[in-house]
Amino acid sequence: MFGLLKRMFDRPSEMALIETIKDGAVLVDVRNTEEFSTGNIKGSINIPLDQISGQIGKLKKNKTIVVFCASGMRSGRAKSILEENGFQNVINGGGWRNVLSAIENNR
Repeated sequence: MFGLLKRMFDRPSEMALIETIKDGAVLVDVRNTEEFSTGNIKGSINIPLDQISGQIGKLKKNKTIVVFCASGMRSGRAKSILEENGFQNVINGGGWRNVLSAIENNR
C-alpha cells in the first residue's frame, strides 16, 4: 500500500518539473470542465478525472505527461490510471496553481 501511495503523491522538484515542461511534456489538467474554465495553464488540455479512462486514446504513450488538478489528489489518481494503461512517463504535478507558478517563476 505504501508503494502505491508514494507513486501517486511523489512529486518532482520545481526545477525538474520546469525542465520536463520545457522538454515538451503534455500538460493534462484533470479538474472538471467548470474548474478548468475558471482558470487554466495555457497549452494544457482538460481531461476530467472521471473521463480519463475513456479518453486515453488522446494521449501518446511515448510522451511525458504531467497531470495536475486543484490539490494533487485527483492528479495522483490520474497518474495511476495512466500507468495501469501502459503509460510510463507520467508525473503528478500537484495543484495547477503550483505548476503555473513554477512556469511563471522560471521564464
